[in-house]
Amino acid sequence: MGSTPKKILVFALSILAFVAIYFVLFAPKTEPSAEAENADSATESNSSVYLTSLTDLTGKPVSMNENKLIFLNVWATWCGPCNMEMPGIQKLYNQYKNHDKVDFYIVSDEDAETVNPFIARKGYELPFYQFSGPYPPALDGNAIPRTYIIYKGKIIAQETGASQWDRPEVVDLIEKQLAEI
Repeated sequence: MGSTPKKILVFALSILAFVAIYFVLFAPKTEPSAEAENADSATESNSSVYLTSLTDLTGKPVSMNENKLIFLNVWATWCGPCNMEMPGIQKLYNQYKNHDKVDFYIVSDEDAETVNPFIARKGYELPFYQFSGPYPPALDGNAIPRTYIIYKGKIIAQETGASQWDRPEVVDLIEKQLAEI
């Protein structure tokens, strides 16, 4: 390749680089259309923190009550950390089980034939449920236990891993939310 073709190539590449830089840095930005904005807000409002396809251990469909404060725990019988935190959840549940503005959902994807013997052996009196299907994006994760406290469609507390759920800070958080209801 001679000197003239190299100069032409360098010149052409320089022009191309300047054009690319112009469009990246200086070209006017287009505003999103109203249609695109409406689609985005519709997607946001459709994303929920409530579970569908929820059943009790007899297979009866259950709906989460969106007007209550929700304590949602995702667990499994074989999960050591899940088993460690279950006594604290039981104590918290005992404190609020008769409160008409609080619901507990202890959720597993295991079948009733696995969960029921576990409950009987441990003596838990918690509201256990089964869930099948994908979790909403806000509740999706691959670790268990996962616990969420939800009110009016918003997650007000969440924790992944074992926790002591009957501790004073949790009770204070729940009481504060209940005072606002």
